Amino acid sequence: MSVRRIFVGILASIGFMVVLLIVAGAVTGYFLWPKAEPMATKVILEIDFEKGLAEYAPTEPLAGLFGKKRLVVKEMVLALQKAAADSRVAGVVARVGSQSMNLATVQEMRSAILSFRSTNKPALVYSETFGELGPGNNAYYLATAFDEIYLQPSGDLGLTGLVYQTPFVKETLTKLGVIPELSRRGEYKTAVETFTETQFTEPHEASLRAVMQSNFEQIIEGISKSRGLSADKVRMLFNQGPFLSSEAVGVKLVDGLLYRDEVYDSIRKKTDQSAKPISIEDYWEQAGQDEPEGPVIALIYGVGAIHRGKSESSRLYGTMSMGSDTVTQAFRAAARDDKVKAILFRVDSPGGSYVASDTICRQVLLTKQAGKPVVVSMGDVAASGGYFVAIGANKIVAQPSTLTGSIGVFAGKAVTRDFWNKLGVTWDEVHTSDHSTMWSSTREYTPDEWEILQKWLDSVYKDFTTKVSKSRGLSLGKVQEAAKGRVWTGAMAKSLGLVDELGGFPDALRIAKELADIPVTAEVRLETYPEEKSTLDFITEMLWGNGDEETSSEDTSLELLASTVKTLEVLHRAAATAGLLPSPEILSTPEAGFMQGR
Repeated sequence: MSVRRIFVGILASIGFMVVLLIVAGAVTGYFLWPKAEPMATKVILEIDFEKGLAEYAPTEPLAGLFGKKRLVVKEMVLALQKAAADSRVAGVVARVGSQSMNLATVQEMRSAILSFRSTNKPALVYSETFGELGPGNNAYYLATAFDEIYLQPSGDLGLTGLVYQTPFVKETLTKLGVIPELSRRGEYKTAVETFTETQFTEPHEASLRAVMQSNFEQIIEGISKSRGLSADKVRMLFNQGPFLSSEAVGVKLVDGLLYRDEVYDSIRKKTDQSAKPISIEDYWEQAGQDEPEGPVIALIYGVGAIHRGKSESSRLYGTMSMGSDTVTQAFRAAARDDKVKAILFRVDSPGGSYVASDTICRQVLLTKQAGKPVVVSMGDVAASGGYFVAIGANKIVAQPSTLTGSIGVFAGKAVTRDFWNKLGVTWDEVHTSDHSTMWSSTREYTPDEWEILQKWLDSVYKDFTTKVSKSRGLSLGKVQEAAKGRVWTGAMAKSLGLVDELGGFPDALRIAKELADIPVTAEVRLETYPEEKSTLDFITEMLWGNGDEETSSEDTSLELLASTVKTLEVLHRAAATAGLLPSPEILSTPEAGFMQGR
């Protein structure tokens, strides 16, 4: 028997044992895991927004064995909609406090809470602290959607205004011996400046400041309307913050100082003393899983950086990516399915591969031309390639704070020869052609190669702007004015004609119904494409992968640079958590742009 056969046999035996253990665990878990008690006749929904909220997480058949499943944005919105019409639900009590959600997600949740309140059911929110010596702007903005806001007496309100910070690693790369050779189309395509500058350039600062000011005005408007304060008063309060708990009550930013148990006593008095608290996760599991009968609207997710091949997810890090194969196959399947009347494409992506983005854009356009309406609902960010994949849709809906646009392109590589020399590593090569070493990270571009790169950038930028012009019905001149790589908020993008309507998931669903000639009040069945994995598929992928060995098209040198920035962000946040540095509201949102590799 050959060594290879012995090795394969050992691996097969190990794989069989792992599967056996998983199946045994599943059976054991099914019988031993505590079953949810039947829902009481009157309940109060509990929501913990401090946990954060993911846009999307692929359903894993065995997830329930390892703890309660967390709801994603869509499920949270639908659960609140269902609870609003459910006579058993007397009210909502929620906990907020940390900066666990980006602004667009906060706006999605604010809309859902305000809609719930329209049924005259009480919704109370409490916080142990809005920041605790850190910013609490987004968390407080979310809290203002509720009827009443309570703060723990020992807490504080970190209402301090926004600060957007960007790390610059040019000098770090110089010390390491790494030379970034990057080029772009659009002076506002500022992602490259993280590696090539030591501070904001004028376009970078202007773009970031405009986005920040737009978001700040949205927050001021929301707080002003909810708390019955003038916009000028709210703006002044931001200048005076942070506030001690007693000060927050004095300026009418919170309604009282209560501990958690006292807040629960308060909502019982407002509803029914016999009402039992139930987490929104348990409520959704018991009351929200049965999809209504009716017309089907397909739901397709495009989340994370865009690349060729299959979409990927990391259960360890909670990350997602948008693979063109997975997304286009989902569109083709939904288009072929006669029961699907429209498609809702939920996009939350900073961009990525130009080729992959174009592939998805083409499929969206073909689906629309085949007679299946496509509505895009944008999440926190739909910029660069994340905007490109959306332009073929019938309608685009964005939150006022969604980061979108960034119509531009950049490409290049990092020359790491000097870095390796510092480590005592030298490289040599043999090659066949004049441009064989063009993508090598140990050599600079030659003048000819640099010219080739510029031609490619010109071609991509022209293609991108032309397709936006045609798809959005805008003159090329108007698109070029809005392009140049500049990022816009959803509110700014609407005024430029880049999106059609401001709103969230329910608004996009309403438009999809209208385009499919489905009555707005009719119930529809949302079906996710592609279909969720079976238990067998899940186990197979967990053991041996998904069989997709194609690497993404992003250049590994650029990934090295991006990982440097990510490391700095992680260190910054760790230092902030330890109290060594002030915590920023957010770092300026990184965009993948279009990155072309080998």
